[in-house]
Amino acid sequence: MSGNLTFDQLKQQVAEGSIDTVLVCLVDMQGRLMGKRFHAQNFVTTSYEETHCCNYLLATDLEMATPDGYASTSWEAGYGDYVMKPDLTTLRTVPWLEGTAMVLCDILDHHHHQPITHSPRAILKKQIARLEALGFTAKMATELEFFLFAKSFDEIRKGGFRDLEPISGYNEDYHIFQTTKEEGVMRPLRNHLYNAGIPIENSKGEAEAGQEELNIRYDDALNCADYHTIAKNAIKEIAWQQGHAVTFMPKWDHRRVGSSSHVHQSLWRDGKPAFFDENDPLGMSDTMRHYMAGLIKYAPDYTYFLAPYVNSYKRFAKGTFAPTKTIWSIDNRTAGFRLCGANTKAVRVECRIGGSDMNPYLAQAVQLAAGIRGLEEKLELDAPSKGDVYAMEHAQDIPQTLRAATETLRNSDMLKEALGEDVVAHYTRAAEWEQEEFDAVVTDWEVSRGFERS
Repeated sequence: MSGNLTFDQLKQQVAEGSIDTVLVCLVDMQGRLMGKRFHAQNFVTTSYEETHCCNYLLATDLEMATPDGYASTSWEAGYGDYVMKPDLTTLRTVPWLEGTAMVLCDILDHHHHQPITHSPRAILKKQIARLEALGFTAKMATELEFFLFAKSFDEIRKGGFRDLEPISGYNEDYHIFQTTKEEGVMRPLRNHLYNAGIPIENSKGEAEAGQEELNIRYDDALNCADYHTIAKNAIKEIAWQQGHAVTFMPKWDHRRVGSSSHVHQSLWRDGKPAFFDENDPLGMSDTMRHYMAGLIKYAPDYTYFLAPYVNSYKRFAKGTFAPTKTIWSIDNRTAGFRLCGANTKAVRVECRIGGSDMNPYLAQAVQLAAGIRGLEEKLELDAPSKGDVYAMEHAQDIPQTLRAATETLRNSDMLKEALGEDVVAHYTRAAEWEQEEFDAVVTDWEVSRGFERS
């Protein structure tokens, strides 16, 4: 259960009048919440069983355009319905919205009520089930980095999204005085999310002017993705309430540090950390070594799911704390994969490739798929790298463009076997459309600011 509200408690609060609205949400390809606002009485009476949505919601781009080329839905097929099946274990209050609760939904076929295989939540659930068949559960945590701006969303939009001004004027990494000035947004954010049942740990300033980081305690993989998605939506809504805009664009300004979403992960068996071996010099078990070797070997295959847009690849730059190589190191922030908690039961791997624009369900699912392949193949982990990974010439590069990442996705036998060929084809089409749209509209102004045609 990732929520903080049982169905019986919801019915009681609806009867008392303290809750009058229920947000019934699905997670789209971009990791956004989409859905409907139900009158709470209608929801607890009938709609808690299911509702419906147009199937184009899992075949759009960021601006809700309807690209052609998808097998799942099209103008020719008429854009029919999906079933939105509320997962009542995700019920929670939404303290930053008056009288409101929320539930997340699984997406089912309208005719036979089977899961839609390219739905982000279904993709992650499939990999969790594969892992459970091997006797493991995954614990994961994601970091949310974003920029907070002085102006509101509407002011920035009316200004053509140019001349953006961060809320602070200097690098605020771990800076208490500067982040005190931003508590009008960050304090209600922490408290509202905590009261919504999301185990918030902390917020901090990040390594740029106006850059923030929110950290949530690790949990089972599905809960982690749920928490991330709800928190990301809350960040936008609470900033809007306070008159500020935020962006999760990984590289909104080519002169500034980008925003990431690092993914921490470990496997557990029978309630104990399966990555830990007290007899190993680093505390790493064979399970951990095989898993990490899979993560690293197949990183090019799944990079698209960590960096899904043209802009995502602008973040991968030397000397910015964003990785450029798929290599691991011990507590070294220049590597694509960092060993954290060495010699302790908290030993884990941090994947540093993902940007702030990633969909957490997809990002976690493909990393689990790669780790499972490493376990199945009993892959050997190379020795850790040392020193400045940026300067290493012979390490495997992270794909440097969306075009390159799309090709590795298209040709990945590992992902076709793990996710299904239909799922890989679906997201390959999404990647192609993103590139096509960029190529069609990129301007000289954008090129001059680092958004080169590629």
